[in-house]
Amino acid sequence: MIGPKKSLGQNFLIDKNIISKIMNFTKVKDRNIVEIGPGKGALTDEIIKKKPKTLLIIEKDNLLFDSLIEKYSKFKNVKVVNADILKFDLEKKMKSNSVIFGNLPYNISSQILVKLIKFETWPPKFSDLILMFQKELGEKITSKFPSSKYGRLSIISNFRLDNIAKFIVSENCFFPKPKVKSMVIHFKPKKNTFKINNVSNLEKITNYLFSKKRKMINKSIIKILSKDEIKQIPELKTNLRPSDISPSIYFKITQIFEEN
Repeated sequence: MIGPKKSLGQNFLIDKNIISKIMNFTKVKDRNIVEIGPGKGALTDEIIKKKPKTLLIIEKDNLLFDSLIEKYSKFKNVKVVNADILKFDLEKKMKSNSVIFGNLPYNISSQILVKLIKFETWPPKFSDLILMFQKELGEKITSKFPSSKYGRLSIISNFRLDNIAKFIVSENCFFPKPKVKSMVIHFKPKKNTFKINNVSNLEKITNYLFSKKRKMINKSIIKILSKDEIKQIPELKTNLRPSDISPSIYFKITQIFEEN
């Protein structure tokens, strides 16, 4: 029996009701599906029952990979890849109009989300993104402006994704039982109304300003934009704190920064 590895942040989803709720978010039949971090395949089994067109499974753990290969070898439309999702070129390998499912390891879940948001081609090859996060992180990702949870992750997510549904998952739905609740979020890609050439620039700007989140931005913003450039954004007041600035203003800051 393969046990979960703490070093990989593994908590295997075992609750069939939660798996059903995840599956009800979107149609799977005859669609291209990607699953990140399948564990022992509890969700994978349900995906296969729904008869997807193709299923690409990405698993980093060598023992789990071997087990999954053996378990699903009879399905010709299933491909299991032994890879670290953060290093794997998913954008290149996935098929058009895919659905991505992922019960993400808590320790790298935000990095995986940002990787998906930073796909070079947008709209991307995925039409639905159904991911599980630690509840606290999920609240930060889905938080609206203004709110206490609002921050850089909600700004970056808001640029390219609409979160259209979510629900909380109890600690009791996993083995081993984590110390915190989880949140499943269903995202859809959205068309950009702001022209940002490189999402990494938005990431850098939000990281820099939020690193001094309790201070007014007057000293920080002049290291990003000149005084004349700041004047191009009338809503941007230098006595504001990073959490007082709406996503659209961050997008404008990034646009002007890229024009330099």
